[in-house]
Amino acid sequence: MNVVERAREGYGRNADPIKSFRAAEYEAIARVSHRLRSAAQSKETKFAEFASAVLENNKLWTRIAMDVAHPDNGLPQELRARLFWLSEFTSKETRSLLSKEGDVAILIEINAAILHGLRGPEKTS
Repeated sequence: MNVVERAREGYGRNADPIKSFRAAEYEAIARVSHRLRSAAQSKETKFAEFASAVLENNKLWTRIAMDVAHPDNGLPQELRARLFWLSEFTSKETRSLLSKEGDVAILIEINAAILHGLRGPEKTS
């Protein structure tokens, strides 16, 4: 096997497909949402796992807030403001959930709405 064939083989096996920012955001939110939904089902018996999932969701929303607050963010100002507000709401709801109050369903619904938006408009045939 020559050097060129080895290079092709190496890159062929290890190269991950390039994802768009939108696809990466979708994947991150979907992963956190799935974990949050799963942990919510056993929050009474496994509160530490539930708390960890809630905190991971809050961390995600803190990153979203940082991103939309950045002056170079290309989203429309109104959308940026709404996403920042959702981040603040998520933080408040996280504190309630960690105090064993509140309803995790609202955080799951918010994430689902964002995922729906990232998915884009549905195509009709």
